[in-house]
Amino acid sequence: MAVATDFDGTIAKDGRVPPDTITAIKNLIASGRKVILVTGRMLSDLLLVFPEAQLCSRIVAENGAVLYRPDTRSQQLLGTPPPDSLIESIQRKGVPLDVGASILATVKPHEVAVLETIRDLGMEHHIVFNREAVMVLPPGVDKGTGLKAALLDLQLSPHNVVGIGDSENDHALLQACEYAVAVANAVPMVKSIVDQVTRGEDGEGAAELMAELIADDFAAVSASSRRRHIVLGSLESGATVSFAPMGANLLIAGSSGSGKSTFASGFLERLAHYRYQCCVIDPEGDYESFDNAIVFGNAQRGPAVGEVLTALENPYAQVIVNLVGLSLKDRPAFFLQLLPRLQEWRAMTGRPHRIFVDEAHHLLPPEWQPTPIVWSEKLNGMVFITVHPDQVSTRVLQTIDVAVALGDAPERTLQSYAGRVGIAFPEKSSRPELKAGEALVWKPASNAVPETMRIAPTEGDRRRHRRKYAEGELPLDRSFYFRGPHAQLNLRAQNLILFRQVADGVDDATWLYHLREGDYSRWMETGIKDQLLADAVRKIEQESSLSAQASRQRIAQAIEERYTLPATGI
Repeated sequence: MAVATDFDGTIAKDGRVPPDTITAIKNLIASGRKVILVTGRMLSDLLLVFPEAQLCSRIVAENGAVLYRPDTRSQQLLGTPPPDSLIESIQRKGVPLDVGASILATVKPHEVAVLETIRDLGMEHHIVFNREAVMVLPPGVDKGTGLKAALLDLQLSPHNVVGIGDSENDHALLQACEYAVAVANAVPMVKSIVDQVTRGEDGEGAAELMAELIADDFAAVSASSRRRHIVLGSLESGATVSFAPMGANLLIAGSSGSGKSTFASGFLERLAHYRYQCCVIDPEGDYESFDNAIVFGNAQRGPAVGEVLTALENPYAQVIVNLVGLSLKDRPAFFLQLLPRLQEWRAMTGRPHRIFVDEAHHLLPPEWQPTPIVWSEKLNGMVFITVHPDQVSTRVLQTIDVAVALGDAPERTLQSYAGRVGIAFPEKSSRPELKAGEALVWKPASNAVPETMRIAPTEGDRRRHRRKYAEGELPLDRSFYFRGPHAQLNLRAQNLILFRQVADGVDDATWLYHLREGDYSRWMETGIKDQLLADAVRKIEQESSLSAQASRQRIAQAIEERYTLPATGI
């Protein structure tokens, strides 16, 4: 939806933007996208050398400290003015200094004197480099924070922005954008962190980027970038299974009680963590307790399309559309009223990045034949959740990029989906039945067989796990027993709190005996079922030089880092 670009060394060379680059900017704007200029220059200086500044939707000047709206010529200070004491102290050292609304600018090698002054005054200002230029900024201000302020002003998400730059001070800008590009003349550090480097330098490279964006919305190159992918789980080989936060469509299918909603909630949770905007169509009220989401509709009243769209204006809002207040027969009609409005909003803003449709077999049944207004051929960024994939509209199933099956007979679930769409399904393998916390994952277009995936835990799972093993009561066969070298003891610890309390009281010989035998890490792995904790404790067990007290403290610290426990004095 927008390109956020640096000025000097990116669209401009020697302070001048070439005519071809100006044309590229105009073409980008004509495509419906916006240009946001993010520069280290002071605003008055920029406006003198860049008469076409009015082409920009917003200008962030002074390395993130000033926001300028060219259409109204209004200016907003995002950072604090430089303190007089700082200005005077730097100037007394003979450092050449330009003073902006918030920024102080000098050149190398005066950064040493500037840093000493900041230190001596006890200030929190920081220095940012732009090749030979040295900029002093208030705490918490950089190009990334300035861009986010501009985007919020425009009701755009950083996830719908391509950033392009060339120098050290562009690092924060590029990190804030969904897709990062460096021009060919960029410094090596910048090239090392981006998704793409242009062939051309300066304005030529920027024009190249803009032409690519207009041509295919970066579909080809962004598909190859996994920098932002969201983890779904891991394969038996240990390889991570991840999924694009936008674009590709996901089917989650399985029998009732198989964990579909839990799996979907985990994906939703991770998307929200990275501030991708999601809209969940929730016919049964399964998501109404999702943290930090705005819920529309309840048992007493149904949601309204207008209120949902108003909430989505905030690019960081997560929205749950609860249909419980509508009768069963009215839910599909409401969804088909909302869906085209969501598509219109996406066309204007690129959001919501993901639309979750629970009970898809009910809202999008087999007989559903949508008009182009309701169902776009390019409708993507969808997550469909269903008990009956063979009872979902073929038009929907034909868009699926990855299918995940849970619960009993997952291969049969995937076969029913494949049969409905009319695609070949790999012959049944000798794969064992799924264990708790596992699913089958399949890419229909890959011609590969489905693979068993260990589902990534949700934050709720982690909280429950930690409380269970920290405070709960493990059965006798999974408790830890301090017995000592001659089995003279039989002290049971049925959770981590008791383990630490007993560990604090046993004699050193008993403690060291179990340490040398590797009993602690073995229990963490098999009893507590926490592989990360087990690995950390195993490393401690292998340090033969540690005393009983030192090893106690180290293991206590390892537990503390994974679990919140009351202090026990260890």
